Amino acid sequence: MKLSLSWIKDYVDLPEDTDLKKLAYDLTMDTVEVEDVEFLANRFDKMVVGVIEAIEQHPDADKLRVCKVDIGDGEIKNIVCGGINLEVGMRVAVSCPGAVVRWHGEGEPVVIKNAKLRGVPSYGMICASSEIGLGDLFPAKEEAEILDLSDFDVPAGTAIADALDLNDVILEIDNKSMTNRPDLWGHYGIAREIAALYNLKLKEIKPFETDVQSDFNVEIDDTVRCPRYIGVQIEGVNVKPAPFKMQSRIWRVGMRPINALVDITNYVMLATGNPTHAFDATQIEDHIVVRRAKDNERLLLLNDKELELCSDDLVITDACGPVALAGVMGGAKDSILPTTEQVILEVANFESTGIRRTALRYDNRTEASSRYEKAIDPERCDQALSLSMQYFKEIYPEVKVTGYCDKYENRLKRAEIDVNLTWLEKRLGKHLTNEDIRNKLELLGFEVAINGEDMHVIAPTWRSTGDISIKDDVMEEVARMYGYDNFEATPFTTSFESAINQKDKDLVRNIKEYLAIRCGMQEVYTYPWMNDTYVNAVLQDTEGVLKLSTPPAPNLKYIRSSLLPNLCEAVTKNERYFDDFSIFEEAQVFYDRNYTSPYDETESLPEQKRKIAGAFASSTRKIETLFREAKGVLEYMSRYTHMEAFTFKKEEKPVWSDNVVWMNIYVQDECIGEMGLLSKKVALDCGIKNLSVILFEIDSTMLKPLISRTNKFEHLAEYPETDYDVSMLFDVNTTWNEIYDAIMGPKKAAALLKEAAFIDEYRGKQVPAGKKSVTIRLTIGSPEKTLTSEEIEKVASQVLSKLNKKVGGELRTQ
Repeated sequence: MKLSLSWIKDYVDLPEDTDLKKLAYDLTMDTVEVEDVEFLANRFDKMVVGVIEAIEQHPDADKLRVCKVDIGDGEIKNIVCGGINLEVGMRVAVSCPGAVVRWHGEGEPVVIKNAKLRGVPSYGMICASSEIGLGDLFPAKEEAEILDLSDFDVPAGTAIADALDLNDVILEIDNKSMTNRPDLWGHYGIAREIAALYNLKLKEIKPFETDVQSDFNVEIDDTVRCPRYIGVQIEGVNVKPAPFKMQSRIWRVGMRPINALVDITNYVMLATGNPTHAFDATQIEDHIVVRRAKDNERLLLLNDKELELCSDDLVITDACGPVALAGVMGGAKDSILPTTEQVILEVANFESTGIRRTALRYDNRTEASSRYEKAIDPERCDQALSLSMQYFKEIYPEVKVTGYCDKYENRLKRAEIDVNLTWLEKRLGKHLTNEDIRNKLELLGFEVAINGEDMHVIAPTWRSTGDISIKDDVMEEVARMYGYDNFEATPFTTSFESAINQKDKDLVRNIKEYLAIRCGMQEVYTYPWMNDTYVNAVLQDTEGVLKLSTPPAPNLKYIRSSLLPNLCEAVTKNERYFDDFSIFEEAQVFYDRNYTSPYDETESLPEQKRKIAGAFASSTRKIETLFREAKGVLEYMSRYTHMEAFTFKKEEKPVWSDNVVWMNIYVQDECIGEMGLLSKKVALDCGIKNLSVILFEIDSTMLKPLISRTNKFEHLAEYPETDYDVSMLFDVNTTWNEIYDAIMGPKKAAALLKEAAFIDEYRGKQVPAGKKSVTIRLTIGSPEKTLTSEEIEKVASQVLSKLNKKVGGELRTQ
């Protein structure tokens, strides 16, 4: 949010020598975070008002003219310009050499220099409003229209900032820092806070009074959603520009002036923080009713968005139907029109959560809704009404109030809190006198009564909508008014008696380090929502998948129940840059089935788990090689991360996988995940064109870290060991696990056999149909001596015999 310091000074008299850096620092430390302080005049450095004395046609360009311009330095300047509205005697904005502008209001800023245009020397530049950042304040009818400053009676050479009274300071406030402070969403609220910080007097906004008697009426059907509604019927107005000061202030803080009637409502909102709205009174049939919308009612908003409403929406209606979406935006039919001469001014208060839901539901957050959803107090309507009527009378002297109605049935109750002073001193860590505490709270508008060790505090209305509700809130007010910088740092001592081991947390970190460092995979982070394209391709069924009520986009409505859809999206995006890569993610997933919160037994939450998933993608390697790499990563994971090992079985095929290349992952007898080759159809549905992709996903909550090390020391072999490779034919359905168990199972094939390892698998013309050739490496050795070739051959022969007997292995002949 942007604030104008000169506007703030309307409500509190800051000393002329106020240190702006200190003001920004004090506000940041005690109230809200000031992100930036801008001296507005700096935008218009080296820009002055020039008066055109003469205009000549450019000798070598039909669309250019040479202007003789007085810029107040005693010398008439030649400036070449292509403006279509140039006239002798016209006051214009001249950017002198060294000024910074944007050509036609677009692109990067450029520094003006003396130049020759088509052979004619030109001093500086006569500017359009958009070229010096004033496009919203002085909107041009055509692109080549020059900013006309003839209405500003200032001499040539006057600085633009002086001529337009732009010598202001703009404070940019971080919105997040005042989310819980609805009283600060306007200049008056910030002025009140500054007055409290520096013990200055805040100027009062006197309430509006009227004795108008009429049958004008407002009806509120839901006083919870609309605690207060003030309607004022006003005649004697018309559509015309607002005074320049009002337009300028609206522009300075980031909004666009439109016309006097609309600008009054926006100006009051920016001043008080309470939005207001004006209806064309001739378009309102009968009287205003504030009610819940009916399902499927329709409303066309000011921004031309047509809504199909639901019963949770609060609307402003007349006898014909909805005329505005309460607290969000007015309707196109009934708001200010070019012919408006009578208005109904709305100054209302709406319940915050309902406004927030409606704005999010229709993706239509506005300046008004962003304030209402912070929980504005209903009493602020009095300030907004008073200022509104003040400006109506100033801009339209003949204005007449013909109807007035103030419905305030659901009155705000001021927050009352009891605070024990001993507790307060203990929490503050500092002794403050009762008088100090009282003064600091009273400066903020609190009422304070102290009786011995007990203090009774009544919060002001503007702090009673949820901001101040418990004694800790009162403690915070005292602390910040005392000044956080004034609290001395107090060292404290502690002792650590034993280590806290969180095996499950350490395991997840170890796995991530293993995948990233040892396996060379890249960790990715994806959003918790999933794109419909990848949900339909990978999951193929959305039963049990949570949906967002207000998704960031229509095709992002599902919350992830698996990491694989988003991993496939990441593979798709990376395919254009890489032809061989591997990625992984560890994150939370959600299921549409409830479980009881561990913190509150009465609260039911969606089930949540954490998973680890990975993708190995390549267009240059064989599928077999890619699959073995992925399987090897999983097989070795337990060894390097100190957890129970995985086993692999084929029990239930994943819906996204190839019909053949897949496996289920088990820890003991529990299935904790799956891996496999992404099927061609699913890959194409995801937009993956040329990559083979192996995916895996495991439930990290099911992993079992080892409590203590079970590693055993083994001596290195004292005598040489021999690697003996042998190729055998097996049935195509025989798995490596079956082959390995036959060799190294409980009854090992040979006593001198140390290990058996898979080397290669071959299927081709030389291999009989229904068979495959598997190359196995046998490690043979003795702890007592070096084996002879005959002894080695004997061990190999025993292995071959065992394989033939157990799994039907046949020695392959060339």
